[in-house]
Amino acid sequence: MITRSPWSLDYPRQPIHAFLRDAAARHGERVALRFDDESFSFRELDDLGAAIADGFLHRGIGVGDRVLLATANRPEWITVLHGLSQVGAAAVLGNSSWREVELRHALSLTGCRAVVADRPVIDQLIGTSVELPELRVSLDDGAPEGWVPLSQVVDDAATSAATVPELDADLSRLEAVLPFSSGTTGLPKAVRHTHQSLTNAVVQRVAMFGLSDTDRLQLFLPLFTAFGPLVTLAAFASGASVRLFRRFDAQAVLQNMEDEGITMTFGSAGVALALRDQPNLEDFDLSSLRHMIWGATPVSIDVAEEVTRRAGIRWLVAYACTETGIANNPVHEPERWRLDSPGLPLPDTELRVRDLESGADVPDGAQGEIVVRGPATMLGYLPEAADADAFVDDGWLRTGDIGWIEPEGWVHVTDRAKEMIKVSGFQVAPAELEQLLLTNPEVADCAVYGIPDARTGEAPKAAVVRALGSDLTADEVTAYVAERLARYKHLRAVVFVDAIPRNSGGKVLRRVLRDADDQRG
Repeated sequence: MITRSPWSLDYPRQPIHAFLRDAAARHGERVALRFDDESFSFRELDDLGAAIADGFLHRGIGVGDRVLLATANRPEWITVLHGLSQVGAAAVLGNSSWREVELRHALSLTGCRAVVADRPVIDQLIGTSVELPELRVSLDDGAPEGWVPLSQVVDDAATSAATVPELDADLSRLEAVLPFSSGTTGLPKAVRHTHQSLTNAVVQRVAMFGLSDTDRLQLFLPLFTAFGPLVTLAAFASGASVRLFRRFDAQAVLQNMEDEGITMTFGSAGVALALRDQPNLEDFDLSSLRHMIWGATPVSIDVAEEVTRRAGIRWLVAYACTETGIANNPVHEPERWRLDSPGLPLPDTELRVRDLESGADVPDGAQGEIVVRGPATMLGYLPEAADADAFVDDGWLRTGDIGWIEPEGWVHVTDRAKEMIKVSGFQVAPAELEQLLLTNPEVADCAVYGIPDARTGEAPKAAVVRALGSDLTADEVTAYVAERLARYKHLRAVVFVDAIPRNSGGKVLRRVLRDADDQRG
């Protein structure tokens, strides 16, 4: 059975930079972005992005090129994305905590023509064997040898007669952003979102979050996820202002909600737990806050209800993945909001539930894998070979989530069919950690799987078979991973076993490992 959204929207055919350009024309000198002690109007952001576009064009970056954008939260992330969009280049969204192995994989997979990074990321690359593109741009002055500061890229273009032409391309095929995901299996993949798929996603979110030009948003989640461009572009589309944080700090976030009259912000299980644990939570005036979006992790109902009771924060639960938007509680009907369901299908979006073995639709109310089809779905993956496993039938995207749907359309997610471990909304591929562990000569075999975690949703755990004669310790295993991969991929626990359980085809039986954990208590 196909569950269809009762809502439909109009989707403009436009590149993603049109959102900020139009906002600059409508709202001009109104504040669009606040960061630390700085503020930027819509016009200033648009002008900065246009200057960056000139700089990239002057250095040969144009339609169809890919550029790695790897930095922590800062205003330049937004203006560089705006500039890249104008010249028709796609931003490959690099995690600012990536280490050498992860940066090499991203650059090799996407074939970037340039890299734009802040100094911490650059320091991860200096002295390594990672093959870098010729154009290397530093967001910070005092760039090391071989890197050019972004300010110089802009200044050099100021003397050029080159002007950025209007994009003349098929927006349903032209890549705009490429965040990373592991899909339903395997190593991290680049998700190819086009200008049209991302524009459609923005239009959906403006409607489903109830955004307007009176809103003041607060954003502390990393910009390098798919949520980064989605939220910032939705703010531009609606004329809302954004307070951007470098990172989440509970006290700073609460104080800012009160001081600036924040109307909407975004969270997850980790954020909710941190708010709950603030002893002075009741002291803040949060009356301006209409709702806080809960996404990325399963809802901890007890925690959510306690925060609501103590601080008055209401949670608007939503459901999405890097590849597409899926469901949302009905924003304009707060009396219907639920914590046990992420809501109803997004506008113009269809959902089905398929049997895991046969692929056939299951009866009403039965569980199976949720698949989705809608206007905000990615074009596909890099490597493109991964698309064969990602899509079924006629454009239906596999979510890898197990769940069921009520007759009225309310979605329920109960488990995951895919092997990915979801840590605070970030996908961790067991295969990536296993391949790394097997480079340790003291590891004869291993398997990585997810275990429940109250703060992050899940955490990686490794089952390890020691090499003959080895006295490898759990601390040494965790340190081996921590030295080589980003923090969210670090192992939370290690167990030593005599053998890794596998089926006749050699596939790891991760559920057997989880069951053994349960028996050990």
